[in-house]
Amino acid sequence: MAIRVAVSGAGRMGQQVLAALCQAPDLEPVAVVAKSPRGDKWELPQGGSVPYSTEPLPLFQATRPHVVVDFSHAQFTPTVVEAALAVGARPVIGTSNLDPAWLERLKGECLRRRLGAIVAPNFAIGAVVMMYLARKAAPFFDVAEIVEMHHDAKVDAPSGTAIATAQAMAKAKGAPFRRPPTERETIPGTRGGEVEGITIHSLRLPGMVAHQEVIFGALGQTLTIRHDSISRESFIPGVLLAVRRVMEIGELVMGLEPILGLEGG
Repeated sequence: MAIRVAVSGAGRMGQQVLAALCQAPDLEPVAVVAKSPRGDKWELPQGGSVPYSTEPLPLFQATRPHVVVDFSHAQFTPTVVEAALAVGARPVIGTSNLDPAWLERLKGECLRRRLGAIVAPNFAIGAVVMMYLARKAAPFFDVAEIVEMHHDAKVDAPSGTAIATAQAMAKAKGAPFRRPPTERETIPGTRGGEVEGITIHSLRLPGMVAHQEVIFGALGQTLTIRHDSISRESFIPGVLLAVRRVMEIGELVMGLEPILGLEGG
């Protein structure tokens, strides 16, 4: 039996996910939900249509998805996920900047209902490996900075991937990094933001998709770990993996690392 999948978010990533679902023989797109009204049908790229609505709960009650993939907006995601859980659907979430307190409540709800959920800051498998390698390198350095680069339509800065990378690096190191002081910023903010002593710089430019460099510095040397998503297709294998694996778990999993066997270190 095919896994029935609803997609939350009608932007470029949502459309990419829908196209991939249409091509997977074991997956079936059944609905699209988003914040903007645009009729009651969504035309699929391979032909046909699925129901469309701005109201997730009645849509999910009518279409009965097994999984809801969410690439929407941090303010819309909780409504979508609560509706998904209400009908027994498992959330796979790629939306960034979610409230930590809400994520903690989601963890409890998943355990109570014995429903799987996956929340990942990045679904590109290469990006997950990049974060893993950054964690491995972290204990050997005292100073590090992150440069994340995205398309100019990205609504948030820094990216969820950059924040998650910095937090994971500090956890692996067992202490915050040392941020070299700057005596005078001629232009305020030039040095960027900071998480756990790691400076984060955000670039927003047309022509980019998603890119990140983690740069470690030490006496007489640097180490750079970089990942580039050249197109949104890079996220699809990770999304489809999460859709399939979320059916096998009964709790909230943060990141793709556990399902890729990279959670240690």
